[in-house]
Amino acid sequence: MSLEALVSKYIASTEKVLKEMQRTKGSTSVAEERIDNILGYVTAYLEDAKYYKAQKKFETSLTSVAYCEGLLDALRLLGVVKFEWPANTERKG
Repeated sequence: MSLEALVSKYIASTEKVLKEMQRTKGSTSVAEERIDNILGYVTAYLEDAKYYKAQKKFETSLTSVAYCEGLLDALRLLGVVKFEWPANTERKG
């Protein structure tokens, strides 16, 4: 798989998660403002990934989307959001 295809796959997966993700209430002591702040970083990293992809800077794009996914996973591990990453079959292409 080319680096460009890999970047496209991860950007699409992250966009899907952001659309379907649900925030949980009352399951953690993390302030809503802090969750909002982290979600702001998630969105910014995703936008960076798209920008660098368009600039054909695929390594930088992949790094940006990887940061984005890491933050989403951290929020999920804290129990403040619920989502599932698309299955491998959905992530292809």
